[in-house]
Amino acid sequence: MNKEDKLYRDLQLHLDEQTIGFPATKSGSDIRLLKQLFKPEQAEMVMMLTYRYQSLEQIQERAKKSGKSIEEAERILDETAARGVIGYRKKDGKKQYQNIPYIIGMLEGALHHPTPELISAHTEYSEEGLFSKAFLGTKVPQMRTIPIEQSITIKHHVGTYDEIRKIVETTVDPIVILECVCRNGAEKRGEPCKKTSRKETCMVFRDGARNLLEAGGGRQINKGEALEILRKNEEEGLVLQPSNAQGPDFICSCCGCCCGILKRLKAVPNPVDFWATNFYAELNPELCTACGICVERCQTGAMKLDDKEEMPGVDLTRCLGCGLCVASCPVEAIELRKKEREIVPPPTGEEMMEVIMANKM
Repeated sequence: MNKEDKLYRDLQLHLDEQTIGFPATKSGSDIRLLKQLFKPEQAEMVMMLTYRYQSLEQIQERAKKSGKSIEEAERILDETAARGVIGYRKKDGKKQYQNIPYIIGMLEGALHHPTPELISAHTEYSEEGLFSKAFLGTKVPQMRTIPIEQSITIKHHVGTYDEIRKIVETTVDPIVILECVCRNGAEKRGEPCKKTSRKETCMVFRDGARNLLEAGGGRQINKGEALEILRKNEEEGLVLQPSNAQGPDFICSCCGCCCGILKRLKAVPNPVDFWATNFYAELNPELCTACGICVERCQTGAMKLDDKEEMPGVDLTRCLGCGLCVASCPVEAIELRKKEREIVPPPTGEEMMEVIMANKM
């Protein structure tokens, strides 16, 4: 193993110890991918970060052992953060940096400036499936599903963290809208989305939004625009998937044909076992006319017609409680039921990562 390969192997081992992990592969696709994500000097600095935000001064205590001045460390970290492959924020006027997961995190940042080499390396790494196991294997999921607004009624007694309108209306930070990297990638592969032709569907809040604006990425929108985009997302059949925190850092609006996350979920036998959701769909057979609209709207294959195509049924091992089937049923034969045991997400994204790390096997 040459010196450069050893550097990236050390980086892989370091990242694999973080919250979601970054598993090694026998083929070496993990190393090839890391070389696309980080230059050698960036890889060296990333190994001095943890999943917790730390100040430049704290990081410099480790960086100076490699002979780097605080000015050089700051330059490298700022360049790396500008690509979206590490976390960055300013707190009390001081810069702070952190490692972020590969998904959701590094990949989404890097794909806003994609290269053929990056896309090829990501595809090769993904196809080996080890990262998917790491992503779905955390005891506390990084993401969750919340119901679309039309499917919720007063009787549900919904927590504000399960109400998309409340999430948007109560945020005090800027909101940035981004083009969906999954949908863009699918289109470049010649597989355009079957649900929507719109690209701007994913929203970022808090530190991530401020960083994007500082770096000139994304587009700032107001709360009214955000709610209108979300309404269109719901109307076109996209699943609302925020980060698993009461105050989410982002909201993805996903389809089953393009979204890497939903595709991973659909590929496992019991998707609901690996996801955070507080609702499930229930069908009233006396009202159902077997029109099949709910089957077409469902993004995880939870709604199915029987062999004779006479009556849909709900596979509760696959139902994420998104509410798309509820809002589209012409005879109101489907409603959401709240689970007996409510999952209350951690208050913030930082606390979510602490919980994931504490439960890491």
